[in-house]
Amino acid sequence: MGARIAVIIALSTLFSYLHILHTLRTEALDRLQQHVSERSEREQAIFLLAEDNHALFRKTLTERIRSLQQHEEEVRVRFDSLFVRRPDGTVRNRPELLDGTRMAQVFIPSHVVLDAGFRARVMAAYDMLNWYGPVVQMRFTTTYVTFPEGAIVGFLPTFPTWTQDLPPDFSLDSYEDFPLGKPENNPQRRTAWTGTYKDNVSNTWMTSVNTPVDLDGRHVASIGHDVLLDELMARTINDHLPGAYNLLFRDDGQLIAHPELKLEGTTRAYNILSNAEQPEAAARLLGSAENAAHLRAIFERVKGLEPARALLELPEYGEYVAVTQLRGPGWHLATVLPEHVVSQPAMLAARYVLLIGILSLLLELAIMYQVLQQQITRPLHAFTQATDKVAAGDFQVALDTARRDELGQLAQAFQLMADEVKRREEALRQANEGLEQRVEERTHELKDVHLQLVQTARRAGMAEIATNVLHNVGNVLNSVYTASQVAKERVHEMRLEHVVRVAHMLQERQADLSTFLTQDGRGRNLMPFLDKLGQNLLEDRQEIVSLLDDVGRYTEHIGDIVKVQQDYARTPRMHDRVSLADLLEDALRINSAGIVRHQVKVQRHITPLPPVMTDKHKTLMILVNLVSNAKYAMDGVPPSERLLTVKLEQSAADRVRISIQDNGVGIAPEMLTRIFQYGFTTREEGHGFGLHSSAIAAQEELGGALTAYSDGLGHGATFTLELPYLPAKQTT
Repeated sequence: MGARIAVIIALSTLFSYLHILHTLRTEALDRLQQHVSERSEREQAIFLLAEDNHALFRKTLTERIRSLQQHEEEVRVRFDSLFVRRPDGTVRNRPELLDGTRMAQVFIPSHVVLDAGFRARVMAAYDMLNWYGPVVQMRFTTTYVTFPEGAIVGFLPTFPTWTQDLPPDFSLDSYEDFPLGKPENNPQRRTAWTGTYKDNVSNTWMTSVNTPVDLDGRHVASIGHDVLLDELMARTINDHLPGAYNLLFRDDGQLIAHPELKLEGTTRAYNILSNAEQPEAAARLLGSAENAAHLRAIFERVKGLEPARALLELPEYGEYVAVTQLRGPGWHLATVLPEHVVSQPAMLAARYVLLIGILSLLLELAIMYQVLQQQITRPLHAFTQATDKVAAGDFQVALDTARRDELGQLAQAFQLMADEVKRREEALRQANEGLEQRVEERTHELKDVHLQLVQTARRAGMAEIATNVLHNVGNVLNSVYTASQVAKERVHEMRLEHVVRVAHMLQERQADLSTFLTQDGRGRNLMPFLDKLGQNLLEDRQEIVSLLDDVGRYTEHIGDIVKVQQDYARTPRMHDRVSLADLLEDALRINSAGIVRHQVKVQRHITPLPPVMTDKHKTLMILVNLVSNAKYAMDGVPPSERLLTVKLEQSAADRVRISIQDNGVGIAPEMLTRIFQYGFTTREEGHGFGLHSSAIAAQEELGGALTAYSDGLGHGATFTLELPYLPAKQTT
């Protein structure tokens, strides 16, 4: 009982743990998804704001360019008043007019042609940045406009002389955001984001956003923002759920934020895909190669995640990962929650449940021990002593029958049992005295029953023999009847009336027979007609003789069947020298009339084998039955598709196999174990004796086996007869 209670406590603890774990896991995963969703809304605000700014800037810049293109002279005068070409060929802000803290700055390489259209675009960008630059500088460190020619107009108050300090050979081609505006790199003309990089001037990590501006189907400029990432990276690493940590990475594998990522002393971001294959770089930037492999596993699982899913499980690392994609740059923000953070509280609660259960179990066992000692152990000891006395033949027992509980009822029942045993022992002693006489009477009755059973078995055997004879004789009689009917039809079809007509014709022309045969048209055709008629009569006679030979052979086979059954009822028959190929042909010949009538095509695969020693007539009886069954099984198949395949081969060194295969109705799997039972049949006119007797004859008389196989209804069936391979020369 203590063990059972312990099992119950263990199961309760287990169920409590599983229930608490399920509840905590559900709550933790919901909280994890909610945390990631809320974080994404907060973190993507700066990116969405940048794209909104660009939409406004693009509209403003386009409108401003169109407006300035209508005032070429005014634009030229204003352009020359604000900008000057230096001796190095570049065009920059006039130093005496430049206040970089409040106005945009311009840098135009020396190779750029300053035509009217280009000056209009530069002045439009200059005006737009002076209008909106001071407004957005609190959120974006730099706002600029680049041109396909390589020029740039930028608003950067923190570095008021940055264009003045640029070298003459400065080129925008080295910056990642510049090619993003080209039509060949951005055919959709959408806002595009660069990867993260460390700015050489400010020594801070940032990303850039580029929006191409097209005018009349031509790329005229690109608008850009630089977004500082230090705060975003710090929040990603430090602001997380208890026990969890956050990741931020791009689709191409560039890692933006990770708790173990060390970016001091480097200007390039860590790439999950390429750096993971460099153990030294992975160990230097992520702490260890194991961290790199772990991070790559998370990246690959996130990349393969279905768009509708936001949560995945990493069982190999025991972690749950909630993922969301920041709108704008499309970066993946992932929060990783170790499974032990969820399971630890459940395990702690399960320990409390287990401890309370164990204490309860110990207290219960102590109470049970005292109760059992007083109420069970002592009364059972008295029962044991009483049992020993009854076993020794002393039926005078004294038990406490005054108790009102189950033991009192047991004592009363035991007392009654002792009295009943005493009474029955006396009755048994009296019964033993007449036992011999009853045994003799029963023996005589059993002898009579045995004689009746022997007679019943003999009658049953005779009935089975008669059934087998009738079944096999019936099969052969069908062939005899068919052959005789075909012979009758051939006799009726013989053209004997033509002979009578020819005789009458010759009698009528007897006087001028020579003239009739040589000159009359009918007479000249008479001799060829008689020749052809004679050939037809000879062929009909040959076919009738062949059919009558078949009738004779079938009749002989009926006699053999009867003789086989007579021998079976008496003594075993000696085996004969038999050619199995000829025997198989005889079986087909016996069923030939039915095969022709049913339009069944026969395909033979017969391996030449030397004669063997076996019971010829038993084997023929089985084969005739199998061929007949196969023929009827194809009644539901179209006549042009009916195919009967017979095979003869040596399956092993001491076995030979004969297979009869049809493409008929097939056999259901549940019927394969019943088809050889006595009386089982699937045909309305069948009686279920043929396969039963054939299986018994194959196993008990021929030393072989008869088996059936089918792929199911509508897939045909194959019956296989295996016999011992005993070449005739080995038995002489």
